[in-house]
Amino acid sequence: MVLENRLLYLAREVKKMSNVKPPSVKLNDGHLMPVLGLGTSAALKDATNKVEEAVAVAIDIGYRHIDSAYLYQNEEEIGRSLQKKISSGSVKRSDIFYTSKVWSTFLQPELVQTCLKASLKKLQLTYVDLYLIHFPVPLKPGEEFFPKDSHSNLIFDTVDLCSTWEAMEKCKDAGLAKSIGVSNFNRRQLEKILNKPGLKYKPVCNQVECHPYLNQSELLEFCKSKDIVMIGYAVLGSNSGKEWLNKDNPVLLEDPVLVALAQKHQRTPAQVALRYQLQRGVVALAKSFNKERLQENFQVFDFQLTPEDMKALDGLNRNIRYFPDSQFCHHPDSPF
Repeated sequence: MVLENRLLYLAREVKKMSNVKPPSVKLNDGHLMPVLGLGTSAALKDATNKVEEAVAVAIDIGYRHIDSAYLYQNEEEIGRSLQKKISSGSVKRSDIFYTSKVWSTFLQPELVQTCLKASLKKLQLTYVDLYLIHFPVPLKPGEEFFPKDSHSNLIFDTVDLCSTWEAMEKCKDAGLAKSIGVSNFNRRQLEKILNKPGLKYKPVCNQVECHPYLNQSELLEFCKSKDIVMIGYAVLGSNSGKEWLNKDNPVLLEDPVLVALAQKHQRTPAQVALRYQLQRGVVALAKSFNKERLQENFQVFDFQLTPEDMKALDGLNRNIRYFPDSQFCHHPDSPF
């Protein structure tokens, strides 16, 4: 009976939340982006096994912003989930804000659209809402995501990011992407694009790792000054299941300051971490494949952190990265 009641309660909450429309931010090209999104990056076994169901559950809850990438190898599953929801009438294509990213082995200008078209085919979509340069370090083109030499070192490529950006602009002009932006760019790299002679479209966003241990305050202020939205990934820290993560980092959601603020507001530490980003003007990507956590992460629009709370969270900044770029650090375009 207790379990039955719990399930009934969850069903009522899902119905209630599906009527909640998360607020959106206006991008510098006029398009709207929901301020809370579902991140789908995961260890490969989860990326394919769990993502299809998670996207369906997330849409039922009320999520409309879905973030993925060619690299994540889950766009076929996401596409199936989106098509089921669209054909059932649960949502229209125009309700969904979908992001994909061009991977580093496709940064040669003539390959950018090839990567996007491959994603669109898997997704069964005719356009993405947002297309990003995933990482500013080019790798040798080919089938492998991380091409390596006989000494297990990455094989880099030489590409001018400005020419890659021109190829991104062509994707927008062709109607394959509504908006275009970047990810994991530092200030210098953003300025290179912004100062490019003949720039047609500014990046609408810069998607970067962002959480209380790495609050990116200087980069955030720079982005705001240029009308570029910052999107945060790993906003809840990150689990150790991903093979590329730094395993020695502290667990963000167990931080005593975060836990104390969660108790004060009768919320979860994850809800406080998400609310922190939203109040700073950062679009937050929350990743979970668990139904209850997906619901909890969505319930962040009905409470406010005080200026004192925000200051306490600002004080946690330690420049800790869960996603180091150790493999890329020998390349001159390595962003960190």
